[in-house]
Amino acid sequence: MELVTPGLGLFFWMVVSFSIVLLLLGKFAWKPILNALKERENSIDDALQSAEKAREEMSHLKADNEQIIKEAKLQREKLIRDAKEVRGKIIEEASVLADKEAKKIIEKAKITIQNEKESAIIEIKNQISLVSIDIAEKLIKQELSKDKKQDDLINNLLEEIKIN
Repeated sequence: MELVTPGLGLFFWMVVSFSIVLLLLGKFAWKPILNALKERENSIDDALQSAEKAREEMSHLKADNEQIIKEAKLQREKLIRDAKEVRGKIIEEASVLADKEAKKIIEKAKITIQNEKESAIIEIKNQISLVSIDIAEKLIKQELSKDKKQDDLINNLLEEIKIN
């Protein structure tokens, strides 16, 4: 039974050796171990606080990014709207300019037509005056004594004019 129940001497020396180990550990090992645990706990707390700050900064950055995206969209829409207005103005100005040019061309064409018409009228008048002079010349050349001859000559000359 000695194996199951220890002897009093063995128990005494076990208590003495445990006490010595406990005193040595308490004096030399416990403070550094506790300090190391305290430092570890502080570093973990610092890391958690840093992570929380990073999370807050990320949420602020996300909000800032969303704001920047909204502003960029608004600027894009404004630029598109301005570009459409400029395009409309350019088209309108081009249309007005084209209308003015068309009116100028039409006016020039009218003036040209009027000049051609006047020149054609002058030409016709000249031709009529030449024909009249020819008729008068032929009449004078012939004998003016007979009325019947004169009438026949005038009718013949008028028919010649109608043919030409």
